[in-house]
Amino acid sequence: MTRIAAVAPVLPEFAYSQAEITQELSQFLGPDTGKRAVLERLHSASGIATRHTALPLEQYRSLGSFGDTNDIFIRVATDLAERALADALAGAGLAAHDVDFIMFTSVTGMSAPSIDALLVPRLGLRSDVKRLPSFGLGCVAGASGLARVNDYLVGHPNEVGVLVSVELCSLTLQRADETMANFVATGLFGDGAAAVVMVGDARECAGPRILDSRSAFFPDTSDVLGWNITANGFEIILTAGVAEVIANTFPQAVRSFLADNGLAIGDIGCWLAHPGGPRVLEAFASALDLPRSTFELSWNSLARVGNLSSSSVLHVLADARVQPSGTRGVLFALGPGIGAEFVLLEWP
Repeated sequence: MTRIAAVAPVLPEFAYSQAEITQELSQFLGPDTGKRAVLERLHSASGIATRHTALPLEQYRSLGSFGDTNDIFIRVATDLAERALADALAGAGLAAHDVDFIMFTSVTGMSAPSIDALLVPRLGLRSDVKRLPSFGLGCVAGASGLARVNDYLVGHPNEVGVLVSVELCSLTLQRADETMANFVATGLFGDGAAAVVMVGDARECAGPRILDSRSAFFPDTSDVLGWNITANGFEIILTAGVAEVIANTFPQAVRSFLADNGLAIGDIGCWLAHPGGPRVLEAFASALDLPRSTFELSWNSLARVGNLSSSSVLHVLADARVQPSGTRGVLFALGPGIGAEFVLLEWP
């Protein structure tokens, strides 16, 4: 079975308190004190203390066109991806030339050649490394990426696969968007990256192993979460329907996945949820009839860095690397579609 050899979460150097970010963004609303009050209320209810940004905060006042902003994405994302993968490989005791397969994911910027291609010369990856860039999975891509790299390694047990996620949510800022969805998003999402090194069953590794994974797609939910991609860039689609989808679909999906592995909810000792926001984490706990403390690692990550889209659940995984022997865990996330991915783990 595939094992997770190392997880490396990284963050941009610029970090600000939630209050500082709120104050900066409120200036875009002009003299309208009512809208400022709504922004401040939503931001303060997020449960977030600090977020990291790709640029110094004051530079967001003069962000240029979609093209200019995407150029910044390519530059910063490549730097963060390089840091994350170098750190993860060092943590696994491996070198760049050991990597056989790399999957890259992001939903906050676009690049062709993709960021994984730009990493090949930077890190000295082999010229025959197999690459799979992904766009559009959104927040679920951290969990889906683990599952897809695992799928590859099941068929290539002697090889090394890596997942790299970079999300620069701050660069999607829409200064003129005064919708409630944008107000919520500007108080929730942060910037960050992560890399995971995974090895096939034929290689020695003491890390947690992936026992199984499961994808789930919930029909008629495409208008609940995602992007409208316009001439101005990425405009958020974010509705209260996310919590409703969780309440209506999540318990059955989780129980079915566990039952197919001979397990029940009570057999899981470690729950690693994508920290989508306070309402999302509360909905997970309610749907599964679990106490809030079950998702403490996710709550703590949300408070420290905010919602990092696909990178978030990988930051939570890094926090959970040490568990008692024999612990079984479920890592999961949701993304546009709405789709979900579940990954069943076991610590040796």
